[in-house]
Amino acid sequence: MKWIASIGAGVESIFSHTGSYTLMLLQLLRKLGSRPWYARQLIAQAEQVGVQSLPVVLLTALFTGMVLALQSYIVFHRFAAESLTGLVVSMSLVRELGPVLVGLMVAGRVGASFAAELGTMRVTEQIDALWTLSTDPFRYLVTPRVLAVTLMLPLLTIIADYIGIYGGYAISVYVLDQNPVVYVENTTVYMELEDFYSGLIKAAFFGMLIGVIGCTEGFNCKGGAAGVGTATTHAVVISCMSILVSDYFLTAWLFG
Repeated sequence: MKWIASIGAGVESIFSHTGSYTLMLLQLLRKLGSRPWYARQLIAQAEQVGVQSLPVVLLTALFTGMVLALQSYIVFHRFAAESLTGLVVSMSLVRELGPVLVGLMVAGRVGASFAAELGTMRVTEQIDALWTLSTDPFRYLVTPRVLAVTLMLPLLTIIADYIGIYGGYAISVYVLDQNPVVYVENTTVYMELEDFYSGLIKAAFFGMLIGVIGCTEGFNCKGGAAGVGTATTHAVVISCMSILVSDYFLTAWLFG
């Protein structure tokens, strides 16, 4: 009967975490409509999420576009359709790879940071101390972080899309000796605004997931230093899994 108990414990844990994230999101939405909003905290978190994440995002996007162009060219060369390389690179990055890869990179960097920071504050009773200073810790700590990652992820995605498309252009034109005019035309002519907006919608949703999951794990952390490590691990793993799962449903909704 032990395996039945383990299955039950796993199911209970899933529903418990899902409920915690839902309550965190509902509380966030309820408190967004009233002051204080702590603009300085929001700006500081936006700088941490956006500016400090640029190096890893740019490097990931550049080499993703380069690999995608190389692999697409190899396949299309078999059918004498090499001119479609630019179209495949641009559409893949704007619709899917851009927001998903940026979300995964930010989840590993920022989601872990949120969980570790808030978890450390929880176990050292700094969050409880904020109440004694007449400061709502949820408004001061959670709201700026969730808003920052939700707002900054679409901006990072736009930059990643551009860099990724340029990486594909560089490989196609300078390495594979394709016509640069044809590459640019296929990149722009067949792309619609719907493709661009869909990627930004996904990025904003992924950012909200990262913020809510990371802050929930840190805010509800227990068990001292070991609990902080567990919360950080859960924040990264659950954020990445949530991005991949929700990406399917968002794609089905946006393009279905």
